[in-house]
Amino acid sequence: MALNLPAPIEAYFAAADTDDSDRVAACFTDEAVVHDEGHDIVGREEIRAWAVESRRKYRFHAQPLTVDEGVDRTVVSAHLTGDFPGNPVDLSYRFKLANGKIAALEIG
Repeated sequence: MALNLPAPIEAYFAAADTDDSDRVAACFTDEAVVHDEGHDIVGREEIRAWAVESRRKYRFHAQPLTVDEGVDRTVVSAHLTGDFPGNPVDLSYRFKLANGKIAALEIG
């Protein structure tokens, strides 16, 4: 059964499964914040670098499983496989959208 993800989130998951960090960064607003592994990544340039490093380090694949759209956040549960301790793992991706882009993402 296919999930009905908001377009910016669908674009993010499609881009994140590639080596195209520019495509990942394009999913975000200019001032977006990503919180991952206890760190905040701020702005498209830092997000681009984060995408390169995450891909290089973990060679992961994320498969969205569920979506829960709230008033100010959309939460997607995804199954991740890759080169990391605890592989595989299910993580929550908490998105805040603004103007057709991702303004904030918290992974955990």
